Amino acid sequence: MLRWLRGFVLPAAACQDAAPPTRFETLFQKLDRNGDGVVDIGELQEGLKGLGVNLGQDGEEKILTTGDINKDGKLDFEEFMQYLKDHEKKMKLAFKSLDKNNDGVIEASEIVQSLQTLGLTISEQQAELILQSIDTDGTMTIDWNEWRDYFLFNPVTDIEEIIRFWKHSTGIDIGDSLTIPDEFTEEEKKSGQWWRQLLAGGIAGAVSRTSTAPLDRLKVMMQVHGSKSGKMNIYGGFRQMVKEGGIRSLWRGNGTNVLKIAPETAVKFWSYEQYKKLLTVEGQKIGIFDRFISGSLAGATAQTIIYPMEVIKTRLAVGKTGQYYGIFDCAKKILKHEGVGAFYKGYIPNLLGIVPYAGIDLAVYELLKSYWLDNYAKDSVNPGVIVLLGCGIVSSTCGQLASYPLALVKTRMQAQAMIEGTKQMNMVGLFRRIISKEGIPGLYRGITPNFMKVLPAVGISYVVYENMKQTLRVTQK
Repeated sequence: MLRWLRGFVLPAAACQDAAPPTRFETLFQKLDRNGDGVVDIGELQEGLKGLGVNLGQDGEEKILTTGDINKDGKLDFEEFMQYLKDHEKKMKLAFKSLDKNNDGVIEASEIVQSLQTLGLTISEQQAELILQSIDTDGTMTIDWNEWRDYFLFNPVTDIEEIIRFWKHSTGIDIGDSLTIPDEFTEEEKKSGQWWRQLLAGGIAGAVSRTSTAPLDRLKVMMQVHGSKSGKMNIYGGFRQMVKEGGIRSLWRGNGTNVLKIAPETAVKFWSYEQYKKLLTVEGQKIGIFDRFISGSLAGATAQTIIYPMEVIKTRLAVGKTGQYYGIFDCAKKILKHEGVGAFYKGYIPNLLGIVPYAGIDLAVYELLKSYWLDNYAKDSVNPGVIVLLGCGIVSSTCGQLASYPLALVKTRMQAQAMIEGTKQMNMVGLFRRIISKEGIPGLYRGITPNFMKVLPAVGISYVVYENMKQTLRVTQK
């Protein structure tokens, strides 16, 4: 959520009692390790480390690329001084945007008020923790000198970027398609960083889904066929699939699941931006509720367009060896024997599942964030990767748990035509039938392999996402 890192505070000696040129010159000398009058990326990294500043490779590279006017891969003193002057101006604007009463200091109530306008709600206690991490003189307020020294080498440019630590990242893919899209700053949109992040997330999702495809197919098989014997378990399900179609059959339907990532992501991102414009006043920041509504509508729009691929994926996963010879053969046979309407079987429960999933996912994430800030944010409110991944796993799992009965009914409706002797039923009829014959547990068949794939999916997608960001040179905010 916030880039209030304790390590960004420079030693007091580096910023005291000197006119700006002298202060800049002192800092430049500390960074210019070999004294040749220029600072390259290696010297910048070593010098900042010596000053106790840990930005990470992305942050250090952003300083170099932003300040390197002549594009020679190095910073001379003039470029370094100009970068810090420009950066101070931006930090001054950020400081003034927080200092609501213009008294020269930032108080806890002003932090609460400012973040609310950006769609982020925190308590007074959480705001005081933020103050403590920056306040060096114990006054429980932040003056301009404290603010400047704290963010001097942090390449963020405004208050909106500062709160992006708690971004609910789309780089983490657990195989579902109902999450609310990510937020991108204006700078990311103009620089092209947004499509690089989406591409990195798409590749991570493809690798993650392929790695966990056997568990996903087992889930679908248990959802569709679990009621026939009532005894299909994880071991028996895998054994049955391998016996029927060999090891390769465990990945049946995965090609469609991977192919739909690109169009779904593109439609969701575009429609999310359009819905945000409709729901918010121009120039106003989007709040949590508006983000939920915009995200849900964007998810519904994307699902409407790519839903035929969802049906094909289910048919391929449930189909027997030789029944279909690929995606196009499956689509052709569905169209020939069942008509166009078959491509939207289960569409209503799928659409209804977006609201509980997205709502609970977002609400639990915000709840966990607030709990961590209240109980564990001592010197810094940067949660770190492990906490962020943990919050994402728990919130997504809760969202899945709430929407799972609708997902099961959707899958059954998609596959009904393939099961001999099965009456074609609508959503309400299927719910009644499942509850009367299988009870409430029948609505959660296949949820065990679904949960089993969450941890490996998150781990794999995170590692791939981070590596792809480096390959695509995505600047980390």
